[in-house]
Amino acid sequence: MSATQSTMLALGTHAPAFTLPDVETATLRSLEDFAGSRALLLVFLCSHCPYVLHVAPALAQIARDYANASLAIVGITSNDTEQYPQDAPAPTARFAAKQGLSFPILFDETQRVAQSYSAACTPDFFLFNEHRALAYRGQIDESRPMRGPDRPGKGVCDGADLRAAIDAVLGGRPAPELQKASIGCSIKWKAENEPSGVWH
Repeated sequence: MSATQSTMLALGTHAPAFTLPDVETATLRSLEDFAGSRALLLVFLCSHCPYVLHVAPALAQIARDYANASLAIVGITSNDTEQYPQDAPAPTARFAAKQGLSFPILFDETQRVAQSYSAACTPDFFLFNEHRALAYRGQIDESRPMRGPDRPGKGVCDGADLRAAIDAVLGGRPAPELQKASIGCSIKWKAENEPSGVWH
């Protein structure tokens, strides 16, 4: 299991627009649908990645803990489903239900949305403020999953780094200056979208 780091999109970047189908209902959802929230968390994820499986309980808990706060959470799955059929909408919807992920997860079949956000790994977190300017892009916390019998994991995932950023944005404060890149499996690109140069 090789690890890929987030590209750390420039802070202040305005959230690129998207219109994508929900993996459960196929209803189209757009960036504008979440305009009423003070903060927007976008998470690029997939159903089979060990890093996503590691953070899923903490992410589900974050969604529950901030359910009454002005935070919108949206998952986006962008993997090539011909190579990885387990990341198609139906299996992803089952994964979300099993993990207790109560927020919408959208299917980026063309991978253009992942490209527009410079997403590189799963999970890759992007937290935007009320003006939809990027305030945080980084790890959920310092924990890491086990990566084999001789590569043990690191701690229990509690979402501390991401929670601190969410609290700051909801409180109208800058997110912490120290932002460490999220680490995960690389997004599984279609051949025509295979990153080069800036995408690595």
